Amino acid sequence: MTGKPTPMMQQYHRLKAEAEGCLLFYRMGDFFELFFDDARQAAAILDIALTTRGEHGGEAVPMCGVPVHAAEGYLARLIKAGCRVAIAEQVETPEEAKERARREGSPVSKALVKRDIVRFVTAGTLTEEALLEPRRANVLAAVCEVRGALGVASVDISTGRMELESTATNNLGAALARLGASEIVVPEGWFEAPDAAFQRPRSDFASEAGERRLKTVHDVATLDAFGDFDRAMLAAAGGLIAYLDHVGRGNLPLLLPPVARSGERHLAMDEATRTSLEILVSQQGSRQGSLVAAIDRCSTGAGARLLAEDLSAPLCDRDAIAQRLQLVQWLYDDPLLRADLRQVLRALPDIGRALGRIVAGRGSPRDLGQIRDGLAEARRIRDVLATKPDRPELLERLLPAMGGHGALVDHLQRALVPSPPTERQNGGFVAEGYDAALDALRLVSGNARRAIAALEGKYRGETGIAALKIRHNGVLGYFIEVPARHADALMAPDSGFTHRQTMAGAVRFNSLSLHEEAGRIGEAGGRGIAAEEAHFEELVGEVVATRETIAAAAAALARIDVAAGQAERAAEGGWCRPEIVEHACLEIVDGRHPVVEAALASSGARFVANDCRLSPDDRLWLIGGPNMGGKSTFLRQNALIVLLAQAGGFVPASAATIGLVDRLFSRVGASDNLARGRSTFMVEMVETAAILAQATTRSFVILDEVGRGTSTYDGLALAWAVVEAVHETNRSRCLFATHYHELSRLAESCDALSLHHVRAREWKGDLVLLHELAEGPADRSYGLAVAKLAGVPKPVVARAKSVLDRLEKGRAETGGIAAGLGDLPLFATAFAAEPETSDGLRERLAALDLDALSPREALDLLYELKREAGKTET
Repeated sequence: MTGKPTPMMQQYHRLKAEAEGCLLFYRMGDFFELFFDDARQAAAILDIALTTRGEHGGEAVPMCGVPVHAAEGYLARLIKAGCRVAIAEQVETPEEAKERARREGSPVSKALVKRDIVRFVTAGTLTEEALLEPRRANVLAAVCEVRGALGVASVDISTGRMELESTATNNLGAALARLGASEIVVPEGWFEAPDAAFQRPRSDFASEAGERRLKTVHDVATLDAFGDFDRAMLAAAGGLIAYLDHVGRGNLPLLLPPVARSGERHLAMDEATRTSLEILVSQQGSRQGSLVAAIDRCSTGAGARLLAEDLSAPLCDRDAIAQRLQLVQWLYDDPLLRADLRQVLRALPDIGRALGRIVAGRGSPRDLGQIRDGLAEARRIRDVLATKPDRPELLERLLPAMGGHGALVDHLQRALVPSPPTERQNGGFVAEGYDAALDALRLVSGNARRAIAALEGKYRGETGIAALKIRHNGVLGYFIEVPARHADALMAPDSGFTHRQTMAGAVRFNSLSLHEEAGRIGEAGGRGIAAEEAHFEELVGEVVATRETIAAAAAALARIDVAAGQAERAAEGGWCRPEIVEHACLEIVDGRHPVVEAALASSGARFVANDCRLSPDDRLWLIGGPNMGGKSTFLRQNALIVLLAQAGGFVPASAATIGLVDRLFSRVGASDNLARGRSTFMVEMVETAAILAQATTRSFVILDEVGRGTSTYDGLALAWAVVEAVHETNRSRCLFATHYHELSRLAESCDALSLHHVRAREWKGDLVLLHELAEGPADRSYGLAVAKLAGVPKPVVARAKSVLDRLEKGRAETGGIAAGLGDLPLFATAFAAEPETSDGLRERLAALDLDALSPREALDLLYELKREAGKTET
């Protein structure tokens, strides 16, 4: 018969029901324990031992655990694996549990410590330093639909930056791709919800409730001062704040006043474009190989996060772009100032994230020290920059935010030791001289410790036991310990010692004098820790009261760091300041691909630069040439140059004039999406359809090999029609790469289309790719040469040449591409009938070991090879 669950298991099951599907970290002493399926799942992910504890339902209960002091590392691995974790802490001490049991009339011996879920740890709600990437924002997003409009609310709770956006419902993918959210919250039952989104009650997403929550959080009667928010934005904000309130168990994190994002102020990019251009992550899913990795020279994590935000949402406001470029130029022109500034920035703590932890109730003395040191350095940077002449307009706006914290900094400097600890339970973080009463308590504690040392010497002299020691542990407190062979002398009734514990090889005692001194230490220590805790809360309150101005200082430092990093990257790579104009043009001289150039430079190779000149009269370039010749690289590099320029940075070129782009589209390469039932060709057509539906005369479009995923005739017809549509209807600036030579005839009817190709040559049977762009159509695709270069077996290449000759002969004679194939023999017989002629000279040369030849042998061999070459020619 199955017994009744123990009180502990009853408590566990109650908390597990509240955990809402999360793994439950159940605190038991110095460990967080997991049970049942949670234990099985966690043990597999963390690679830790799976044990058992007791029985439930007649079966052993699976269990695993992690030490509390090392929990952050385990949490990081669980969150990375896609888990959500509920933290159940002990909310009373064992003594308090016993006292409660006495009041309730329950057996004291069976008193169970109360536990409660104090926090949910999820991917989008992390604030701990160990769980966050310093150079990557950690965004939580809430999405909902209101009357056909899509509301998106996002926040990085580690810094408090909150943004609200309203957009068309078909723009969900683009909005989420821009944010790169770690976690997404949506209303229950929403049909359009993204995969892996976490569902919350629909009532959380009511716009009226969202408006009330925002007003309550920021203690205002109206939101007018923050911006103009529509119903979709307010509904999403309500869902976001409700979720944060839920996971924090009523303790909200840092939330700065929300910013309304306007799509018109930013360069629009859809999800496919962001993926294609590898802005923040490469197509392999890592930061390495991405645009941001190639250009990031920021000295701080906050600067790197802001740079990523700039690249994700480039500007469409010419004046705002010019202000960023002016600041980069100012720092570019003064390398000594830039070097000094970057050195100071490198030593800065992450003020924004320290502030986030403090406001969220997870701060430490170390975080207060980081606020102190960061604000002090901000003031120093401001004082230095304020003395420089010809300061840019943007810098003038940033400087005031970096001062004004003198009283807070002075208070923190007086109150805290130079290097405050991470933990505050043991005190030791309040500086000497700040609180006279605390100093007195520390003196009492210190004197008492000296008294205990003196007492130890006294007892050794009185007992004659040189091995006598006074020790301390967390269970017994202070005690006297002697080897077992000397214990009898202290056991006597008149010895003045009281027996406490017998160990293997040692016996422990107490004495009245020791008890008195230990009491003085304990009392002084406890009162001292309580005093430090009170000071900590006071300092936290002062920081929280000025959180918005501290956040503004952190944001100003990040913007200066981004500008200094952009200037450093420009000086390092010979980049130029782009000129931004209103009319539709794109004039780039010696443009390079920043990621490819960086990769080549690491191997000692040189990137071949190319020009691009688009204008209203020549706005569509049709580009041919062989695979691997550089067509895709050329397309992408020009898109990235536009993106970098409108993000406010210098660009990899000798000169660049860029007409403002409202939308950037990249359809370069494609892959299938089996989860949505889409083939490679279907994905290509969906992306092409989006371009044709959304591109405007101010857009910039790059298209590569449209139509290649279907039959030759279908593909050619589609490519032809797409070129015409872009030219006649969208009238966008466009680079269109293709292998369809037939498209060159469009130059006769499309007056703003011109023909170009990437150059290549065949030299003695080998393909030489020059990676240079030239005017005019490509003479051929060099497909067989590329196949040979890729290592396709020689018989297959030879067979393909035979088929190609027949195809071209049939097309020339009848106009039909398949003419002449009817009598073509199968590959097996053709392989025997069409052997590839061998090259004996090449084979002999390839087999030579030149280092093993003597000068005489080399000369003889040279004559022999010359004779053999003469025979071959005849």
